Amino acid sequence: MSSVHRFPVGRTVRVRAPGKINVFFRAGPLRPDGYHSVASLYLAVSLYEEVAATSVPAKLMRAADSASTGSTTGRTTGSTTGRTGPAFTDGPTPGTIAGPDGPTSTTGPAADATAPAAVTVRLRGNPGQAEGALAVPLDERNLAVRAARLMSDVSEGAGPVLLEITKRVPVSGGMGGGSADAAATLLACEALWDSGLSREELSHLAAELGADVPFGLLGGAAVGLGVGDELTPALAPSQLHWVLVQANFGLPTPEVFRQLDRMREDDDAEPSVPGQVDPAVLAALRAGDARALAAVLVNDLQRAAVALAPQLADVIAAGKKHGALASLVSGSGPTIAMLAADEADARVLADRLANDGHNALPVHGPVHGAKIISDVIR
Repeated sequence: MSSVHRFPVGRTVRVRAPGKINVFFRAGPLRPDGYHSVASLYLAVSLYEEVAATSVPAKLMRAADSASTGSTTGRTTGSTTGRTGPAFTDGPTPGTIAGPDGPTSTTGPAADATAPAAVTVRLRGNPGQAEGALAVPLDERNLAVRAARLMSDVSEGAGPVLLEITKRVPVSGGMGGGSADAAATLLACEALWDSGLSREELSHLAAELGADVPFGLLGGAAVGLGVGDELTPALAPSQLHWVLVQANFGLPTPEVFRQLDRMREDDDAEPSVPGQVDPAVLAALRAGDARALAAVLVNDLQRAAVALAPQLADVIAAGKKHGALASLVSGSGPTIAMLAADEADARVLADRLANDGHNALPVHGPVHGAKIISDVIR
């Protein structure tokens, strides 16, 4: 790969990618490779992550590295795939710089900031996202960093890059926020470095990062088979309206899968390998019929998530009390997705839940996948 930069320094490509909910999720038995076969219906919703990729002079990367003064401990967001084992390990994030826009980390090769793969990550918005149990990792555990590295490997004009991530999807919330960051980063760096890859080629790269990442590129609605990465677009011509109730804690996806395995073992239950999404779910989605869809929502991970966080049962009960057509844990949780009859009902439901003290947000879906929203040279 050439080290000659073919892009102007100071160019910023900004990409938006959606979070998702799993309208249908069946998980098969634990496989020898540590995964579960799944059948899932993904729906992209109007809660977006945003990644801005900026070409950075190498000397600034060196300055950021030399100014590093601390570390931030974090954990990954995880994705609702068939994986039981942890995708990353907890640990300190090297090269973190506290700044007015939130924490920044220069990752490697940190010792050689002139290397084309040098990546700096900065979180925008709430600085608290870099602290405590829900900390967003800024090193190689962050899927966005890995996405930038991967794109660098296939881009002749790659060079040092600053990734500014604006997080809105709940961390460890079962909505694929980290996967959305990775999808947005792939698209942003592809444009920044003029890599010339098609969406299909980007999707193949995305699958190397995790099963939810290709859906972050695709958006809309899709059936996911295998470990969730074998995607087939699903017809969903009408908007469906939901209320998301966000928790102030996270549930690591691997732990939820392990809890499901324990509960099945206690029940002496051996699930079959899921081969398809319930046709009734697909029919309701095609018809845009919220009431029909409410009757067939299912998530095998829900009972495991509730066992780990019993307070989720109270949230689901609150949704029923205030008029939700149906509620389910989104992916591995703990975010609860509540289906409403229409936009007006979703707003009323969100208001009622907020009055009860819940962090409730009305959203709609399907929405588009990762999309460039600006491309500017400063």
